[in-house]
Amino acid sequence: MSVAIALNHSSYDLVVQQLIPGYASLARLAVALLAASPLAAASGSEVLVAGCGTGAELLEARSQRPDWQLTAIDPAAEMLAVARQRLGEAGLDSPQIAGGGITWCQSTVEELDAQAAFDGALSVLVLQSLADDGAKLAFLTALARSLRPGGQLVLVDLMRSERSPLQAQVEQAWLGFQRASGLSGAAEALDALSQGLHPIGLARLTALVNAAGFSDPALVFKALDVEGFLLQRQA
Repeated sequence: MSVAIALNHSSYDLVVQQLIPGYASLARLAVALLAASPLAAASGSEVLVAGCGTGAELLEARSQRPDWQLTAIDPAAEMLAVARQRLGEAGLDSPQIAGGGITWCQSTVEELDAQAAFDGALSVLVLQSLADDGAKLAFLTALARSLRPGGQLVLVDLMRSERSPLQAQVEQAWLGFQRASGLSGAAEALDALSQGLHPIGLARLTALVNAAGFSDPALVFKALDVEGFLLQRQA
């Protein structure tokens, strides 16, 4: 996962838990959703983690589905190094364990250019960092191409809510959540979180995923402006 905020990698997950309500359960939910999907439910399924970040989804996948053949990609070498160390220290990145070792790639999903190689995919807090100038569509199209027909994607992203007279209250609640979580400088952290990000609304997301080759997004998670969706590649 990729969040536009300068963090020491060792404290990344702790700080993001203070930033985003429910973050601690996101990896568990994402893996459980994919594990229940028609293709990824099978033993030995091939699963892509696009933007693996510090490895939260990989750890959870190893816990719930040690039989999965995992491919972890991230464009940042630093994130890959942290994730590999984390999985290695937990003894979860070895050819001797069930499912074999994890395939690691410093790459974007577009550069990976996989063709119907995976039964499922996870993408947590990645799409938000791409501008809606063709980059979002290219990312989603590459993800759809990488999945076998019927393969599913769990997509979690910062969204732009439709304008409402209550939106200001939502933003204040987010700051209140962060302060109550013990995050110092909550306003500054929220501002840093939003720098360089390009959230979109549900109508625009639906148009993009349909154009990429996915079904309409099914909402599976929502905490303030962070939302998770289940998508399926169309045949």
